[in-house]
Amino acid sequence: MKKVILILVTILLPVLLSAKDNKSTDALLREIDGIIKNRQTYGAEKEVRIADLKKLLVESTSDEQRYGFCGRLFDEYRAYNLDSSFVYAQRKQDLAHRLDKQDYLDDSAMNMAEVMGTTGMYKEALELLGEIDKKTLPDYLYSYYYHLYRTIYGLMGDYAVTAKAKKEYYRMTDLYRDSLLQTNVSDSLGHVLVMADKCTVHAQYDQAINMLADFYNKPSLDAHAQAMITYTLSEAYRLKGDKKGQKHYLALSAIADLKSAVKEYVSLRKLASLVYEDGDIDRAYNYLKCSLEDATLCNARLRTLEISQVFPIIDKAYQLKTERQQREMKTSLICISLLSVFLLVAIFFVYKQMKKVAAARREVIDTNTLLQELNEELHDSNSQLKEMNHTLSEANYIKEEYIGRYMDQCSAYLDKMDLYRRSLNKIAAAGRVEELYKAIKSSQFLDEELKEFYANFDMTFLQLFPNFVDEFNALLTEPMQPKPGELLNTELRIFALIRLGITDSTKIAQFLRYSVTTIYNYRTRVRNKALGERDEFETKVMKIGKVEE
Repeated sequence: MKKVILILVTILLPVLLSAKDNKSTDALLREIDGIIKNRQTYGAEKEVRIADLKKLLVESTSDEQRYGFCGRLFDEYRAYNLDSSFVYAQRKQDLAHRLDKQDYLDDSAMNMAEVMGTTGMYKEALELLGEIDKKTLPDYLYSYYYHLYRTIYGLMGDYAVTAKAKKEYYRMTDLYRDSLLQTNVSDSLGHVLVMADKCTVHAQYDQAINMLADFYNKPSLDAHAQAMITYTLSEAYRLKGDKKGQKHYLALSAIADLKSAVKEYVSLRKLASLVYEDGDIDRAYNYLKCSLEDATLCNARLRTLEISQVFPIIDKAYQLKTERQQREMKTSLICISLLSVFLLVAIFFVYKQMKKVAAARREVIDTNTLLQELNEELHDSNSQLKEMNHTLSEANYIKEEYIGRYMDQCSAYLDKMDLYRRSLNKIAAAGRVEELYKAIKSSQFLDEELKEFYANFDMTFLQLFPNFVDEFNALLTEPMQPKPGELLNTELRIFALIRLGITDSTKIAQFLRYSVTTIYNYRTRVRNKALGERDEFETKVMKIGKVEE
């Protein structure tokens, strides 16, 4: 059962670890590249915080306040500038003497021991810690006290020359690690980091990874805490032999370090070595260069020494690669120069040929332009011819329709006139002279014939143009409709004649038996009601019923 659980943990652990940051290692490396380019931004934010604290320190009115602000400045300069952190540790110590508070004296002494340990002054750091009376040490400083001893002895073990000294220093490290585990709160960051360190020392790598993963998924972690958790994870993977996991979490740790604007760090340097092993020389050189610059600014001599041991190897590889690229570039430039010469010669001959081609092309263009103009003229002529043919066809159709209707009406008129003549002859034969005179004088016969004539005209016109009234009204602001029983009124009949091509007011007046003035007034009144331009109204009327081509 334990084996099954261990297998499940091994399978599911990468999923748990990726819950907080599921980016691939390559994406993380690209993110680091971007952060390095813009790392001044993060440093500027830290400098603003430091400047604000210094201003508050100057404005402080008591040694108690000054001690507090010096402590905050020490925290800001920790792993950022060791010289400045040492200065504020000394100022804390001076203020502690003035305030005559033992816990302040112990705290400031441990601050100075921390700076000395970071700079490699292990003997001096241990002497300072040895002067602190553990019996009078307040509870809140125990964790810091044991942490410093564990850290210093651990560093001494890492750099010890003889196996005997290394074993003794690591033994002391284990003792203070156990003391820390008893002192720290079980769910604190310090406890988890120390416990994971103990697990890795005893080869319990999966247990350490699982413990760190659970704590890493907490949303309240700041960048510095993330950097420590992910660095410890990378160490667990390194000792486990998982280079891929080590590289991934070193990248996460380096991102957190750079974003928190610390200058004294390890992750980026170790990551540089891994990417160098993968053949990414440019990136390795860039990471080491950044690490060296930050370590120099921080005055972290120990980190500078560590980087200087690796930097010559990567720098040499980088220089060799650069020289090879330069040689390739020179060869490419020579080839490009030769090709440029050949290209210039070819351009010269092509230019001469192009001049001949251009002359011929101009002739072709001129000819094409002339042909295009002729085609356009021909197209216009064809359009005009089509329009004339359409107009002639329409006129012929109208003429045929009206001629047929005219002949029918003439025949009917002859019959009516003969009938009318006979009726008058009968009246005359009967000697009814007065009745004959009255019939001759009456206009009833003529009025009825005119009414029928106009009715036949209207009917014939609307057969030719059935939508005339609707299309005509669409051109007006105020539509006009014929009276009940009529097909067209006088205005519509006038414009019906215009649509048939009779535009002369005199002819229209003769046809409708009105005066020329009356016809002119009718036309003007209707044009005044036109939508759009008045002068274009009759032209639009002429287009009613035409088929668009």
